[in-house]
Amino acid sequence: MSTTPSPGKGRPSKNERRDAAREQARALREQQAKRDRRNRFLGIGMLSVAVLALGGVLVWVLTQGGGSSDEALPDYPDTPLSEVTDVPSTALPEGGIPVSASGVGGEVDDSTTRVDVYLDYMCPACGAFEEANGDNLISLASEGTATVVYHPIAILNRYSNGTGYSTRAASAAALVADEAPGQFAAFNEQLFAGQPDEGTDGLTNEEIASIARDAGVSGSVADKIADGSALDQYGQWVTSATNDVTANPDLVNEANGSFGTPTITIDGEIWTENWTDPNALLQAVGS
Repeated sequence: MSTTPSPGKGRPSKNERRDAAREQARALREQQAKRDRRNRFLGIGMLSVAVLALGGVLVWVLTQGGGSSDEALPDYPDTPLSEVTDVPSTALPEGGIPVSASGVGGEVDDSTTRVDVYLDYMCPACGAFEEANGDNLISLASEGTATVVYHPIAILNRYSNGTGYSTRAASAAALVADEAPGQFAAFNEQLFAGQPDEGTDGLTNEEIASIARDAGVSGSVADKIADGSALDQYGQWVTSATNDVTANPDLVNEANGSFGTPTITIDGEIWTENWTDPNALLQAVGS
């Protein structure tokens, strides 16, 4: 178990970290767009040469610059979470990554308030929740006031043009929680700081890996995100956890009769106050 690092002197402010992550994500997306344009140009050029040389029609499919790990997700079976074998070592049996004064992982201390946060990394409302409450959640956890349980799930894959961004990002978070738990909170924050828009392809695996490196994750762990190993290992865990969460009647918001993200529970009860006010959650946990 790794202890959550406390902010040190000279640590960039939250706004500076957010701006840096957004700028990095923008630059990476521009690089990918250039590669895509190059590949399309090469594809057209090669096709023209083949047609001229052979006098026929030859279709070329080029995959330079985009690996299979960024394409359609595997068809995951409907496996109950309790039967999934590849589970982050820091995860709870019922799902979720706990963060407390003792670090990331371990048992939930019943003497503290438990705050569960159900999130999707493609969800703009989740990004707004993190911006308003992220630092407070870490403070509550590090000070021992609460155990914060993060549930990375994937309900918005349909908004990433078939790349399965929600599952890929959640799988990356699971890998970091397992192999670099001390950087989990920073990686979670940075993923939202560089959050892609709905209706885009999302970030590539290499872009997610770059964010992980900036959050302090070692190169060897980040490489597993870049090459798709994180998805291979934890895609089923994310899928099964998502299925369990969305089928849980206790997580249905009575106001609209459905489950959505972000969903926050405090000691098992859905919290529906105004989470855009950073003080509201602090008051609810302290009450």
